[in-house]
Amino acid sequence: MSTRELVVLGTASQAPTRHRNHNGYLLRWDGLGLLFDPGEGTQRQLLLAGVGAHDVDRICLTHFHGDHCLGVPGVVQRLSLDRVPHPVYAHYPASGAEYFARMRHAAPFHEVADLREEPVEREGTLATGPFGTLETRRLDHRIDAFGYRLVEPDGRRMLPAELSRLDISGPDVGVLQREGVLRHRGRTVRVEEVSERRPGQRFAFVMDTRLCDGVFALADRADLLVIESTFLERDADLARDYGHLTAAQAARVAAECGVRRLVLTHFSGRYPDSRLFRDEAAAEFDGDIVVAEDLMRVRVPARRESCQ
Repeated sequence: MSTRELVVLGTASQAPTRHRNHNGYLLRWDGLGLLFDPGEGTQRQLLLAGVGAHDVDRICLTHFHGDHCLGVPGVVQRLSLDRVPHPVYAHYPASGAEYFARMRHAAPFHEVADLREEPVEREGTLATGPFGTLETRRLDHRIDAFGYRLVEPDGRRMLPAELSRLDISGPDVGVLQREGVLRHRGRTVRVEEVSERRPGQRFAFVMDTRLCDGVFALADRADLLVIESTFLERDADLARDYGHLTAAQAARVAAECGVRRLVLTHFSGRYPDSRLFRDEAAAEFDGDIVVAEDLMRVRVPARRESCQ
C-alpha cells in the first residue's frame, strides 16, 4: 500500500527552541523520499521519527540561511555511513553552490554514497518519473530562494457499472487501461467510455518569502501545502522587512489557490502560544489547518474522486 505523508522533523525559524528543532521535512511519496531544508539536528530528528538515510532520495534546499541547511553535513555523511545504495539528488539555488560544496566536505569522511548535485538555476521542471513532476518557482527572500512542488499527472478511474454494461472484465480491463482502446465483441471500446479522469495529487513547499507570484504558482490546487508562517499579522511590517509571511497571508494564499490541507510552520520564537497561528489562519481559510509540531506526521488528503 502506498504511503503519502509529511514527516515533520523541525518547525523553528532562525534558532531552535526547547520544543522546536531547526527546520526539516521528509515527504514520503509512495517509494520516494524528499528531504526539504534539513536544518541543524536533522540527523537526530530522523532517528526520533523512525526514518533514516535510506528513505532519502532527494535533498531540496530552498535557500542557504542556516536554519534551512546546516543539517546537510550530517545528512550527507550519514548517506555514506549507512551505505545508501541508490543515487541521492541534491537540489539547491545555483548561486549558493560554494556553500553546498563547503557543507558537503565540511569534515573528512569516507564518501561512498552516490550524491548527485543538480543546482537550480531557473524556474521550471527539475525531474520527472513515476512520481510525477518535481517543479520549482522563485521566491522573494533576502537571498536567492526557490520553492518546490510535486505534481502527479491525472489518471483515470474505471467505472464498474460501465464495464459491466459492456461486459468487460478480467484481463480485458488491464488491456483497456494500458492501451486506451479495446476491440471487444465486434466493437471498439475506448477507455473514456468506461472511466473518468482522476486528478493527480499535488504537494507544495514554500519557505522564507514575501508574497510573490511564485508562492501562488506553487500553491495552486495543492492537496498539501507546507508554508512558512513566521510571524503573526500584528508583526506584518517585520515579516515584510525580513522576507517572510504571516499566518494570515499564508492562509489567504491557501484560500485563493484552492488548497485542501494547509500546514503552517517555521514559527518565530517570539510567540509562545502556537494556537495564535491557527486562530489567525482560520479567519482567512476555512479548510483543513495543521499547526506543525516536531515529529508530527501529516497525511496527504485522500485524492479527489474525479476532475468533474
